[in-house]
Order: sequence, then structure tokens, then C-alpha cells
Amino acid sequence: MPAKVAVNTEQIVISDGSSFLVTARDGSIDDNRAQGFFVRDTRLISYYEISINRHSLQLLASSSITHRVAIYEFTNPELHTVNGTLPAGRLIITVRRDILGGMHEDIDITNHHSDRVNFQLMLAIRSDFADIFQVKAKQLLARGEVETTWQNKMLTTEYRNGTFQRGIIAAPDGSSTPPHYANGRLLFDVSLEPGKSWHTCLNFTALVDGEALEPKHTDAEITVTKAGQVMANFLDIATRLQSSNVGVMETYQQALTDMGALRIEVKDNEQTSWMPAAGIPWFVAVFGRDSIIASLQTMAVNHEFGRGTLVKLAQLQASEVDDWRDAQPGKILHELRQGELVQLHEFPHSPYYGTVEATILWIITLAEAYNWNADPSLLDDCRMPLERALAWIDRYGDFDGDGFVEYLTRSKDGIRNQGWKDSGDAIVYADGTQVEPPIALCEVQGYVYDAWQRAAPLYELWGETERAQELRQKAAALYQRFNDRFWMEEEGFYCLGLDSQKQQIRSITSNPGHLLWSGIVPPERARQMVQRLFQPDLWCGWGVRTLSAQNPAYNPISYQLGCVWPHDNSLIAAGLKRYGYDQEANRIAEATFAAATYFESGRMPELFAGIERRAESFPVPYPDASIPQAWAAGSIFFLIRTIVGLEADAPNRRLRVQPALPEWLPDLTLTNLAVGDAKVTLRFWRVGEQSHWEVTDLQGELNVYIDGND
Repeated sequence: MPAKVAVNTEQIVISDGSSFLVTARDGSIDDNRAQGFFVRDTRLISYYEISINRHSLQLLASSSITHRVAIYEFTNPELHTVNGTLPAGRLIITVRRDILGGMHEDIDITNHHSDRVNFQLMLAIRSDFADIFQVKAKQLLARGEVETTWQNKMLTTEYRNGTFQRGIIAAPDGSSTPPHYANGRLLFDVSLEPGKSWHTCLNFTALVDGEALEPKHTDAEITVTKAGQVMANFLDIATRLQSSNVGVMETYQQALTDMGALRIEVKDNEQTSWMPAAGIPWFVAVFGRDSIIASLQTMAVNHEFGRGTLVKLAQLQASEVDDWRDAQPGKILHELRQGELVQLHEFPHSPYYGTVEATILWIITLAEAYNWNADPSLLDDCRMPLERALAWIDRYGDFDGDGFVEYLTRSKDGIRNQGWKDSGDAIVYADGTQVEPPIALCEVQGYVYDAWQRAAPLYELWGETERAQELRQKAAALYQRFNDRFWMEEEGFYCLGLDSQKQQIRSITSNPGHLLWSGIVPPERARQMVQRLFQPDLWCGWGVRTLSAQNPAYNPISYQLGCVWPHDNSLIAAGLKRYGYDQEANRIAEATFAAATYFESGRMPELFAGIERRAESFPVPYPDASIPQAWAAGSIFFLIRTIVGLEADAPNRRLRVQPALPEWLPDLTLTNLAVGDAKVTLRFWRVGEQSHWEVTDLQGELNVYIDGND
């Protein structure tokens, strides 16, 4: 049994919809740390401490028990009370928190002392109403006006800054003794006979955008909330996995739970659907790139999951040039926020469009969704957004007309780097120095090639054969142009990109691995690429590092200059599979699932350190990784799909399989796999070096085949 490694061990995170709570392990909230109760990008509770006679409680244990419920168990230190000294360890204090739009809290105290005890329970609660951007950056500034009132046994704190308003109501309910408020604290005078218990509830109602989000007292069943009901439905209709490898099965199940918990509501013509938020705690919002990639990864688990993403992002597609928001007609957004800095027009995220590949990946996802759901209404709804997205590539993506898509922020508040490696220091030359935008990243050109190839059949469906031919011709020209300019013969690898002088950025990175997934690599070059990906400067044993260890800028615990990202590796593995390198794809899958077995609950974090894997080692967490995180959870689904080689053609009622089970995964059964309106159960198993498969159940019409045996 592997040792368990926890990510963000000092905190507990629970959520429901757009509300989430981040506390220290002992349940406290420190306003100087990235903690608090957040609703719609505003921190409504910034400080919270429970004490007895002004003494801190002693933590016994704490944990989240579902995605939205956490329990904290405490005892008392030695206390001096009005009726004598209370020895340590005589009280058991249980705090249970439940996020349902607002937050519900139960506090129960049981006396295990031989005498009656009297003490004062104190709850210190403060609210700074900080914008989530301020909290994340640790740049807190006093801005608007805050007013607190205690009336009718309710503590109301409200914030105003111009037109922006937020508030939080803390209302004790069902208390064994009445509450008081003084000196910034809720106070309860408690008197407990031996063996007796004391109880109170606290309901925290969030006041946001004219709404009062009230909590409810519920059990831990996920179906008691609207978001929870949708998550339960997601789990019911999702593809399920069984295997004799229990670790893989548990990791897959945890990924399902995480993906379901991250979904946010999307409305389209009074029809409700859902899309994934990027991750908790900092990315509970509509995202472009992250939501698109997570949807792509999840097609074989629940292909309807992508519909909400495609529709919502199409609704928010830019229609005009707005340099402050890095918007151009046809562009798909990067991020949409609802906090104070956005509403008062101090940040451009309303929405902000500073991503170079979201528009291109949206096209790829649209085509892939149709391959899995055969839904012509989705294509009809997205036809004009598709046309606008394709036009964006030509007019604005390739803004200097050199035949490659590049990025450059035009906003004073914009993101410097706009590929998936979007931290400010992520793009470096081979000598470790920073590259100045504009930059044409290698993988972005692969995405464009793939998008044009995938869009062509859609236009054929609409009877526009000339348009389809034009797209294929553009893809063929890009294929040649790209391979002439981006290949580094002496390295047997592609460069990271072209800089502002159209010179190669000759760093060795994980980015070129995505080119295999896109199919823009000539077959004769694939072998060299594969060999380079698995050289020890890139391959650490837990996955492909974001940056070669030979680069002076390399740091194994740097966000994008040396860490391992599961989603990055899942795309590389899919590319290896595409070019017939099954063993190498499985090598990445093994490393990812092996890492997952070390993390608590088999939950895959956003990223982890690129420190070398040894016989006596474990994956080292990145300190501030988001967990759960959508495309990290999605990487688990995508790797399983890669191992068994699933490719759907739902319009023609076909599903291709190409299984290559590794020794560590000798059997696998996928149940409830949906392709169009058909559902199938597939069993895969390994005998010797050979992989076998069979259909054990089929509802509807579907031809499941393997290449050469159609």
C-alpha cells in the first residue's frame, strides 16, 4: 500500500455550485491567508475562530466527507472556569459545515467531566468582502463601507462600494442557550452537567446581486441541493469502470465525483445544462480553455457534458474589438468573473478574452461532440459561432499574416502569456531568459491544423463542399509550412514556438507532445519525438515535465517551468496512441495512475512537482495546486479512453476500439458507454501480450469494431 500524500494539507475545501469554503485544518479562517467563505467571487467571511473562554480549541481530527460537507472534531485545553479548573480533554466539540448556496453550521458540545462545567463559547466572525483576485494575490485593500448590526438575534454585515453590494447574515438557530453579541463576537453562556450535551446551529445567508442565498439543514446525501442533484445525475449516466486493479477503479470513481462537483449551471433557451468550472478554490467560474479541454477529455464518460460548455461559450463569444478585454469578433473567452473589481470595471474579466487557443479548441470540441452525440441541433445552434471562430483565426489569430497564429495582449491589465502555460514567466528561451510576445506557440499551430481538418466534414454535412475543400487545403498548407519552420533537426524535436522576430524558441518543453495529438507531425518524425519526450531531462518517471531539466530556468516545483501537469500528459499520451506508440502511451498512463495512488482518495491535483521518481519516493505536491481541478480529473478519463482506443462515429452508429492493455491493467469493463442514442458495455482483457475485447451488452444500434476487422 503506497504512503498517502496530501495536497494542501493545511486546508479543507468544500463547495456547492459557485459557493465554496476554504478553512485551515482546524476550521478557522485567517484573513491574511487565502481562506474564507466565497460566493460569486467575493469573500463573505474572512475571519472565523471558535474559542472557549478565549482559549483555542484543540483539534482532534477534521475532514471533508463529501464535496460540500466537512466535520471538525475538537477537545478542550486545560481551562480555568468560574467553578474550578477543567482538565484538558473533557469536552468533545463537533463542528459540522454544509455549503448550500449559503452555509449551515452545527456546533455540538458534550461534557465528559465528572462535574458540571460553565464556560463561554465565543465565535469571532469578520468579513472583508475582498474580491477573489485580491485574496489570491494577497493584496488586500480597504475599499467600500462595511456596516454590522445585531438585531432580532441576527448578525448582519453589509458592504457597499458604489453600485456593488454584498452581505452575510449569521443567524443562530435552535441554540440550547440564547446568543449575545458583544465586542465583535457571538457569545453563548454554556452550563453542562456531566454526560450532557449542548447544541446550536448557525445559518449563514449570503446576500449577492440582490439575492439571499439561504442555507438548509440537511444530511450529507449529495442529492439535497440542486447542484448535488445534477452531480448525482451525472454519476448515474456516466460511463462506469470496473477492473481488478482497485487503484485504477478508485481513481476513476474519484475523478467522476470531482468532475460532477465542479459543474456550474448553463441556461440555453430555458433548457438547463452544465459545464465544468476549472477548479477549486480559485477557478470556480466560467472558463474557456479549461472547460473546453475538460469537456474533450470527458466525451467517452458523458458526451452531453460538452454541450453546456459549447453553448455557454458560444453565447459569450466576442462580437467586437475591445483591447482592454483582449476581445475580437469570434473569439472565445478566457474567463468570466462576477466580483467587485470586475463589476466596477477595474478588471477586464467581464468576460476577458486573453487566451490564444480557446477559440481553436472550441472548434475541435464541437466536432468531437458531434462524433459522440450525433446531435444535428447542436451543430445548428453552433453554426454561426463556428463561422465566426474560423474567421477569427484568419483575421485576428494570425494578426501579422505570416501564416501562424500568435498572441499579444493589447490590454494594460491583460495576461502576458496566453497559451495554456499562461504564467508570466512560463515561456523561456533555451538560455532561460524570458521571451517577449508576440509568440507563435507550436501546439497552437497544431490545434489550428486539427480544427480545420475537423471543421471540413461539418461543412460537408451542410452541403458546403467548396468550403470543406478550402479548409482541407488550408490545413495541408499549414502542415507543410509548420514542419518547415518549427522542426529542429539536430534535436529531433519541435521548437517551443517562434518569437517576435520569427526566430525559433529552441527550448525543450512538453508543448510539442500536443502536436502528436493534433496529427500535424509527419510519421517519419514521430519516432524521434517519442525518443526525445522520454529522455530523462523531460521524463521524470511521474510524467513529462513542462520544461527540460537542462534549461537554466528549470525548477521542479515551478508552476510551469518544471512541474508535471496531468492534463498535459493525457494529451501527449493520446497523441502517442494516435501514432501507434501504445507502450509509450501506457507508460504515461502508468505514471499518472501510480501518482494518483499516493494522493489522498486517489484524487489527481492540478499539477505536482517534476522531481525524479525513484524506488523509494512519492510524487511531491505543488503547494498551491487546485484540487479538485477539472482537466486533472478529466485526464483520468482521457487516459482510459487512450488505453482502449475509443473513437466514436455516432452519426454512422460506429465505435472503433483499439485496446492495448498494459500488464498493470489486465482487465477493464466499461459500462453505460453512450454513443449517440446507443449504450454499450465493453469488456477488455489481456492474455499474454495480447489484448482482447467483447461487447457484453448493447442497447440500440451500434457497430463496435477494430481496425482490420470492421
